[in-house]
Amino acid sequence: MVVENLLKEKIGEYLLKKYSIPNTPVEIIKTRKEFKGNYTVVLFPILSLTKLKPNQIGEDIGKYLMDNENYIEDFNIIQGFLNLTIADFFLVDLLKRLDENLKFDYKLKSEYHLIEFSSPNTNKPLHLGHVRNILLGDSISRIFNEVGHNVHKTQIINDRGIHICKSMVAWLQFGKDTNPESLSLKGDVFVGNFYVKYNEEYEKQVAEMVSNGISEAEAKKNAPIFKDAKELLIKWESGNKEVIDLWSQMNSWVYEGFSETYKNLKVSFDSEYFESDTYLKGKEIVLKGLKDKVFYKKDDNSVWVDLKSYGLDEKLLIRSNGTSVYITQDIGTAFLRYKDHPKMDGMIYTTGNEQDYHFKVLFKILSLLGYPWAKKLNHLSYGMVDLPSGKMKSREGLVVDADELIESMNTKAKIISESLGKINDLSVSEQSKLYEQVSLAALKYHILKVDPKKSILFDPNESIDFNGNTGPFIQYTYARIKSLSRKNKKNNINFNRIDLSLKEKDLIIQLNDFPNVILNAYKNINPGLIANFCYELVKLYNSFYQSSTVLGNDEINSFRIMLSNKVGSCIKKSMFLLGIEVPERM
Repeated sequence: MVVENLLKEKIGEYLLKKYSIPNTPVEIIKTRKEFKGNYTVVLFPILSLTKLKPNQIGEDIGKYLMDNENYIEDFNIIQGFLNLTIADFFLVDLLKRLDENLKFDYKLKSEYHLIEFSSPNTNKPLHLGHVRNILLGDSISRIFNEVGHNVHKTQIINDRGIHICKSMVAWLQFGKDTNPESLSLKGDVFVGNFYVKYNEEYEKQVAEMVSNGISEAEAKKNAPIFKDAKELLIKWESGNKEVIDLWSQMNSWVYEGFSETYKNLKVSFDSEYFESDTYLKGKEIVLKGLKDKVFYKKDDNSVWVDLKSYGLDEKLLIRSNGTSVYITQDIGTAFLRYKDHPKMDGMIYTTGNEQDYHFKVLFKILSLLGYPWAKKLNHLSYGMVDLPSGKMKSREGLVVDADELIESMNTKAKIISESLGKINDLSVSEQSKLYEQVSLAALKYHILKVDPKKSILFDPNESIDFNGNTGPFIQYTYARIKSLSRKNKKNNINFNRIDLSLKEKDLIIQLNDFPNVILNAYKNINPGLIANFCYELVKLYNSFYQSSTVLGNDEINSFRIMLSNKVGSCIKKSMFLLGIEVPERM
């Protein structure tokens, strides 16, 4: 039972009965600490409907609740706000009834959702920018599952195109006798190094051509290594066996590397689509759209769509040489996904905000093609991840490799954990697992606590701090609660009505708000709401712990152990929804 919802229902009943006002917008928030009360009714939205002054309508509602609801102990009105005090017995009863597993109990209609995330290119390893994408997709999938939806996690592997050919050309020209094993490199890192090498050589050739009097624009179009990459793409699309074999080999190296990174992040997928398959369906759909006059052809035989009447622009769909562009495969992928999942109720694409325009165009094109499921597609747009040193640039090799980041975080976790000196009696394998849990908590929480729409300045040192709004700080509080449970000698927790301290009330009220937090995180597609709720819960608990005796034989100690255990359960569920494990010892 969520108290805010109960109060909204009762106030709504009163306004309907007293003033014949149906569906009144009742806004309820937690009372600010400087005022007496637990919940506050914001009166201003009601004033225009009742034509009463704030104090009068506040007094009426307060008296009605006091007379009809025994859990309202007191009320006061301050400047258009009605503050309500909840009776201790009611809060204790709420705590007792709080399900140990904190299962989400709102009855939403169960739906089937596809969530696409990660979706890397096979010309480089996964880096910090990909990590935000992956963690958002994984957490959103967990949240959608929690509210009762059936979730299918998917990704599109961008395994073809000019960018892939650039790595292939560089390998042919500079590394033909090497492979990941010979250089002791992960496969994705090995291939990514050749993508960087291509760009170094390309910039060098452009500079040489410009120094010989050729314009920069012409040099960029005619640099020999760029022309080689374009030629390779044409051969690939024509099915040249030698090119296809090289492409398959290099991609297999990359896939091995990706699998290792996903394993390190503890993330998995239910299906994978490959651009090398879906672009053909995309071309087929575009050519049919051309025949049906949805698209048009220019004099150079390139195929376009005109979206200016929709506030967008013209968009190239097939190049003059017949090769596909990025959006072509997205059209094909969307079609094949719906074909494979005809009962889907929605799909979320998780990509950075630099692709906002791309998805507006994609969704409009699919709508123009007459696909009714186009309206079920949504784009979760998120901000970029920058470093204190500036923006990351893949083509220049100025990125934070995901595996190197995880390894460095693991090292930091080991140093900090060992310095605390509380895990010396753990086995080597137990210690190793703890370092992994702490490092992943630091990384995941640091990224997920930020609203997806905002950019992140990622600081590894700040993220792994055991104090403040960090994953390890929350884990440490959970471990403290588990330690209290182990030390508690009373197996049966029995107590009658007790008088609650302000901090105990605040904790129960925070716990009671958890279902609403999950619901809002789901509606807003924002795991950060859960992360920051959990941090506030942990702060409240630590303040309570510092000022209260939890262990003992008194009735109050039994209550506090139960309260601590419920807080621990809420921390564990919150962190699970963020994809984070909580160790029982730290």
